[in-house]
Amino acid sequence: MTQAAVSPPVGPAQPADPGKPARSTGPLARLRDPAWYQEYGVYVAVAVVLLFNALFTDHFMTADNFRTQLVQVAPIVIVALGMALVIGTEGVDLSVGSTMALAAAFLPLYLGYGLVPALVVALLAGAVVGAVNGTLVSLIGLQPIVATLALFVGGRGLALVMADGQLKQIVNPDLLSLGTGSFLGIPFVVLIAGVLAVAVAFLVQRTTFGRQIVAVGGNRSAAALAGLPVKRVLIGVYVLCGVLAALAGILATARLTASDPSSLGTLMELSAITAVVVGGTPLNGGSIRVLGTVAGALLMQLLRATLVKHDLPDSTAQIAQAAIIIAAVYVARERRSR
Repeated sequence: MTQAAVSPPVGPAQPADPGKPARSTGPLARLRDPAWYQEYGVYVAVAVVLLFNALFTDHFMTADNFRTQLVQVAPIVIVALGMALVIGTEGVDLSVGSTMALAAAFLPLYLGYGLVPALVVALLAGAVVGAVNGTLVSLIGLQPIVATLALFVGGRGLALVMADGQLKQIVNPDLLSLGTGSFLGIPFVVLIAGVLAVAVAFLVQRTTFGRQIVAVGGNRSAAALAGLPVKRVLIGVYVLCGVLAALAGILATARLTASDPSSLGTLMELSAITAVVVGGTPLNGGSIRVLGTVAGALLMQLLRATLVKHDLPDSTAQIAQAAIIIAAVYVARERRSR
């Protein structure tokens, strides 16, 4: 016998529980909501930094300066896009800086065969690093921070061995044009970063693979029970992250006109994680904010440039970035607790 659903009796509205304060929905209440800050805070912060510079920093709001800032932040954006995908699965990739160095080390070895073979080999190196990371995480079951820490150390060591521990000048004009050339006045590195941001946003929002990434990050066990290819998704995400890091290494090498595996990509993993977290992507996965990641990288770059323009040491910029990271993590925690 089927039991019918019982409707609540119709009558006067019951008074609110006196033990629970009424929840306001006005504009001031939204400003007190951690979710609002996690979603929009990074854009407000960028606007505040720009307004400050417009009022108090000479020659900051110029086309040449913005071009410089965008060129400098482009590699960080590219790496952060891959990091956002990984963090969306509740993971992390500490090897992105070493992957950049490894890609840079491959370039001089294969440029003699032409630009395209050299680029393919460098990108394949990033894919291999990502595949190793993804295999360690998905098949062997290592924690992401442990799995990627191995290549954080070993990847740069391998790059130094390949380069004989020496900086190598790049003279290939086609490769150098990627770092210094432009199209309609927009530097190639900025165009590439912009196209990749649009592509990753499309991947996350409009493709089955993107929805699988979010599902795996939200609840890996539930995703497996639902029949999703969890292991393939994880490997694919780390491969994408490795390829994007390798591409960033290629562009950074082209801009610097030299392959320097000893320093290229140093602390890039921290810059990428900062951009992702400040941009509103939660560290516990299940959500990916691509535009927020781009804005987070831009915020960190503008903040550093602002402090430099006011003759403050780089250590001050690092302290300010640390404060912003703590604030972003605190806001995310408060949102989860509500």
